[in-house]
Amino acid sequence: MQNKTDAELMVLIKAQHRPALEELYDRYIKLVYSFILKSTRDQEKTRVIVQLVFTRIWTTKNGYNPEKGQFVNWLLTITRNITIDYHRKEKRDNTLTSITTGQLEYIADNPSNGPEEIVSRKLIRDQVQKAYQYLSKSQIELIQCLYWEGYTLREIAEMNKEPIGTIKSRLHQTLKILRSHLVLEMGE
Repeated sequence: MQNKTDAELMVLIKAQHRPALEELYDRYIKLVYSFILKSTRDQEKTRVIVQLVFTRIWTTKNGYNPEKGQFVNWLLTITRNITIDYHRKEKRDNTLTSITTGQLEYIADNPSNGPEEIVSRKLIRDQVQKAYQYLSKSQIELIQCLYWEGYTLREIAEMNKEPIGTIKSRLHQTLKILRSHLVLEMGE
């Protein structure tokens, strides 16, 4: 494997040849790791993002095109994009956590929020959780990836090795199911 070019390794990786990915990993791990570490300044986050980068390389359908530039530039572009996505997701999660925490503190601390308000909010949260029972495993995973993990529909299609139209259709059906059961539950 060591005598193969990066482009040749990528062809093998598209064919799911694991030793090719291992060779590419050995060649570029130091570069990718240091590139990410400069952005995160956190070794644990850096390790997570490194794993995401090499998982993306393993699962990508398009892959590297030598006619569009050098492999190292392509790799660093992927690394940069995944790092940015990771930071955005982390910021979004922190915002959601602080909003939720803030709302809970507001509910607990605000004397104007009587028992009815607290119970009402709890019921709404319970209804959303109940509505998930009407979804298949693939629908729940789709919602999880799209809304909570920050993947795009195209990325989800690539990860699942399915056409993007299938993913869009699944999303439409999933939202339709959730909407109908949330309306039914909340209307009762």
